[in-house]
Amino acid sequence: MITNLEQDFKQALKDKNEITISALRNLKAEIKNTEIDKHRELTNEEVLEVVRKKVKQHKDSIESFKAGARADLLSREEGQMAVLLKYLPQQLPEEQVRAMVRQAIEKLQAKPSDFGKVMKEVLAEAKGQTDGSVVSKIVKEELK
Repeated sequence: MITNLEQDFKQALKDKNEITISALRNLKAEIKNTEIDKHRELTNEEVLEVVRKKVKQHKDSIESFKAGARADLLSREEGQMAVLLKYLPQQLPEEQVRAMVRQAIEKLQAKPSDFGKVMKEVLAEAKGQTDGSVVSKIVKEELK
């Protein structure tokens, strides 16, 4: 995965693609900082976690810019997020996530107070192929 990032970064530099350069430079810095914190190289799964974290930061920024009517900054954030999304595994469709939630509820015989247990079960099964906010929304709907 790191090799792909490096190759894509070099290509973006050659192409003078500012949004890709910025997104990948920030991602590489975050990976390096995490490696320094952990005193070792990251595994592919840990790198994916860093990418997810950066994507979530971009989503939060996009929401803030929409609320503040900052279209100039909005398009840049959306572009950088799109670059990072290429490095994440294919996301599961919402209906498949809903089926996983229903299975977990049935398996755990969950009540509305078991929200956290259901979330943990579904996120473990999905293995990073879905966003926690999507799972949370579906679990809330299904546990009513």
